[in-house]
Amino acid sequence: MHILIIEDDVSIAEVERDFLEMNGFTVTLEADGKKGMDLALSGKFNLVLLDLMLPGKDGYEICRIIRTKIDVPILIVSAKSDDVDKVRGLGLGADDYIAKPFSPTELVARVKSHLAQYERLKAGGTPDKKDDEITIGDLLLNHKTRRVFAAGKEIDLKRKEYDLLYFLASHPEMVFSKEHLYEKIWGDTYGDIKTVAVHINRLREKIEKAPANPVHIQTVWGSGYRFIV
Repeated sequence: MHILIIEDDVSIAEVERDFLEMNGFTVTLEADGKKGMDLALSGKFNLVLLDLMLPGKDGYEICRIIRTKIDVPILIVSAKSDDVDKVRGLGLGADDYIAKPFSPTELVARVKSHLAQYERLKAGGTPDKKDDEITIGDLLLNHKTRRVFAAGKEIDLKRKEYDLLYFLASHPEMVFSKEHLYEKIWGDTYGDIKTVAVHINRLREKIEKAPANPVHIQTVWGSGYRFIV
């Protein structure tokens, strides 16, 4: 597995590289945002670790462009730890958000988890559903093509947004905690479970007619979320 690290802080980049190489990964470092984006778009890497504050091109724009062109796990690693930064990064298609300072062993664990989950999806693994399609009212999920339609109009979902929606829709009426959803969709028990709430809110904005008063993706206070048909 070949990891691309786009990071202009040499000391942090070298720590990331050293721990990843100790765990058997091949690592390429790039400090310039524009050059890093071009490398990522080459399709030669299995996962991208991306800083936000970069020379040449900022990480937000890099994330947006990568996500629109190729399907590769993107993990943002940034000193910008405010919720608004996490929401923006995840909203642009990042798969996870790791705040600096971080534990190198946790970073490696999350890299392994995202790679393993990505490989399962490529191999055709699904979140516990056999059928190719789920139809709920005017909402259609085609799992074979990973496309979602509402009233006949296609809805643009990021990879994790789709995975989360499909999992919930595959288990109607069942209540899942944020912790359970994070472990199921993101593949590990590390990380910020606020990521789940961010993705839930974005799904509501995209598929619900009234996101503030959702019909399908409902909050069960004190317990988590459930999908209502």
